[in-house]
Amino acid sequence: MKDNLIILFTIFSFLLNAQDIRTKRGIVSLDGIHVAKISNKSSLYTFIDLKETPIYTIEFIDESIVDSVRDSYIRLNRIYNRDSSVELDYISPSAFSGEEKSAVYTSIKEFKIIDNRGINIKNLDELFKNPPKRKLDNKTKEAYSIRSKIDKLNITVNNVGEILSNGIPVGYFTNLPVSFGSEDVISDKTFMDIEIYDANSKYIGKYITTTKHIKTANGKTFTLYREISGRASILKFPAYKSIAERIAIMDPNFIKIQPQ
Repeated sequence: MKDNLIILFTIFSFLLNAQDIRTKRGIVSLDGIHVAKISNKSSLYTFIDLKETPIYTIEFIDESIVDSVRDSYIRLNRIYNRDSSVELDYISPSAFSGEEKSAVYTSIKEFKIIDNRGINIKNLDELFKNPPKRKLDNKTKEAYSIRSKIDKLNITVNNVGEILSNGIPVGYFTNLPVSFGSEDVISDKTFMDIEIYDANSKYIGKYITTTKHIKTANGKTFTLYREISGRASILKFPAYKSIAERIAIMDPNFIKIQPQ
């Protein structure tokens, strides 16, 4: 009986505190009261007060970090003070909510920068003074750590298949197709494994085109790109630069990070 009462009071409390958030024809309403306006251009959403003054923007960012790991977040900026922007996590009312609903829901429920009086400038400014740290899962953190190491190597591939790090030749690809271009992706039509050697012609590893595995000379293997749904499906076929970057992480002796 006691447990039932606790559950009942919890539900009752939730219903009392629930807010009716709606966006229709560019007008944001909270519990039936118009509190702000919103417009968008692509993934950039501008929030406007009821006096038609643009106040802040939320931009949705979805980017590849490394391999098939992607990061999605928002970039918040004040129109009246563009000196800095903050990158933040966002929330959605459901898994099927679009960007507009997520932008409105995050503004109201997560950061309290819109309330029943309109856009709360004080709370908006406070968010810039003390922005919350993003909550990244371990997979995303690891991807950013790898990305940082890769960026220091500054790997490029030229039009003859030579691999360079910070402009210095460090290795090369073999078994390249006749129509090879350094910016090309390796499609399923490529049946020969792409091999990688260092600048001294020492075998480093290969990309197995039939299984999309990288295998190094020291026995390590890695699936560079998996076929997955959503935006990341475009990463199904890797570029030569991506192979060079991953094999440099798998075999640290391939390319040494030069001291700055």
